[in-house]
Amino acid sequence: MSVLSAPGFPEREVRARARTAAGSVFPDNAQYGSTLFGQGQPTAAPDSLDAIDHARLVPPVFVPLRAEMMFDLGREPLAGDVDLTTTIGGLRSTLPVYVSAFGSTAVADGDLGVAVAGQAGAAGVPMVIGENIVPVSGYGRMADEEQSSLLRRLTEYTKMAAEDTGGVIVQQSTEDADAEVWNLVYSDPASEQLLTSGRLAFELKVGQGAKPGLGGMTLLPPDRAAHLSAQYDMLDIYDGAAAPMLRSATPGTFTPEILRQQIRLMRNNYPRCRIWVKLPPARDVGDAAEVAWAAGADAVTVDGAEAGTGWAPHGFLEHVGLPLAECLRRVTDRDRQGSSLLVSGRCWEGTRVVKCLALGASAVGLGRAALVAADENADHGLTNLLVAFELELRLLISALGKYRIADLAAEDIWFPATNERTR
Repeated sequence: MSVLSAPGFPEREVRARARTAAGSVFPDNAQYGSTLFGQGQPTAAPDSLDAIDHARLVPPVFVPLRAEMMFDLGREPLAGDVDLTTTIGGLRSTLPVYVSAFGSTAVADGDLGVAVAGQAGAAGVPMVIGENIVPVSGYGRMADEEQSSLLRRLTEYTKMAAEDTGGVIVQQSTEDADAEVWNLVYSDPASEQLLTSGRLAFELKVGQGAKPGLGGMTLLPPDRAAHLSAQYDMLDIYDGAAAPMLRSATPGTFTPEILRQQIRLMRNNYPRCRIWVKLPPARDVGDAAEVAWAAGADAVTVDGAEAGTGWAPHGFLEHVGLPLAECLRRVTDRDRQGSSLLVSGRCWEGTRVVKCLALGASAVGLGRAALVAADENADHGLTNLLVAFELELRLLISALGKYRIADLAAEDIWFPATNERTR
C-alpha cells in the first residue's frame, strides 16, 4: 500500500487507472444495466456550462396576448386555458414532450422499456425506439422467436395509444441498416395501425449527446460478445474470464451530400412515414440541421452534451460536445422550412422545458426522467410525471402571459451571465 499522496490532484482517479487499465475509462462496470449516466450536476456559478439551468423565466407586466384571450373567452384567462397540444415532427402530441431513444442497453431492454412504451402511448406523446436492438437481439417476428425489445415496445405502445395522438419513431444506425430494421418494421402487420393513422416515423441516427463521434456502446457477456464479433467492435478491457466485453457500434460516416441522399432515400422508400434526424452536439450542428431540413426532414433532434446514456466513457460525459444552450443558439437561426426542432438533455421538470421552448425548440425529449419515473412505479410512474409536467407548463406559460406553445420566445428568458436576452 502506497504512502504517497498528492493534495489537490485527482489522485483517486489516477490510482483507479493504475489498478484497472482501460476499464477505468468507463464507469464501474458493476453499474452497467442499473445506472443512467450523463454529464455531472452543473455548478452554482452563473457562468457554468449549463446556461439553461441558470437562466430565468421572466414574466412581463404588460400581457397583450392575455388581453386577447380575455376578449375571446369573455373572462380572465386561467392556467387551464393554455393549449399544450402541438405537432412534433408531423405527429400530434398532447404535450410538447416526447420520450427519447432507448436502445439496446440493459437499462431499457426489458420490462422497463415496455412500461414506458405503454404509458407514453396512453398519454398521447411520441416515443422513440433506439438503435442496435435488432442486430443484438433479433426482431422476433417469426412465431417460434421471442419478441425483441423493439417489437415488444412497438406493440405495447400501439395497444395503449389513443386514436389520433402520439406516435412511434424507430431509430436506425449503421448496424441497424445492415439488419434492415426499417424494412422489417415498415412491412410488419404490427405497424399497420400506426402507418394507417400517420403515426409512424423513422429516425436516422447521426449521433447522440452523451458520446458525440462514437456509436452506441454496451457491455455483453463473453459468449454473447463472441456471437456478435463479426458485426461490432469488441474490446476486452476487464479482468477475468467471465468479465463483460465492451461492444462498440460504428458512428457512421456523413458528408452534407450523404446526409441529403439518406433523407431522400428515406422519403422515397418509406412514403407513409415521417422522417426524423438525430444530431449530436457537434460544432457544425447548425449546418447539419439546415441540410436535414432542406432535404425534407420532418424533425431534427439535437442532443445537448447534458443528455444521458446507458454507457459512455467518463471523458465524453464531462468534456465532449456543446452544451444544449449553445446547440440551440447555433440551430435556431437556420431555416427550418416548417419542420420541428427537438432537443434533449437533462430535462426532468417544467422550467427547463419552457426555457428550451422559449429558445426555439418545438418540443423536448425525456430520457433518464422517463426511465426513472417508470422504475419508481411501473404502472403509473411516467403517467404521473407527465401529469406534473402538464401542471407546471400551464402555470409557467400562463405566467408569461401566453397561451400557446408557439407564442413562447426569447423575450421570456434572461441569462445572468450576460444580463441580456440571447437574441
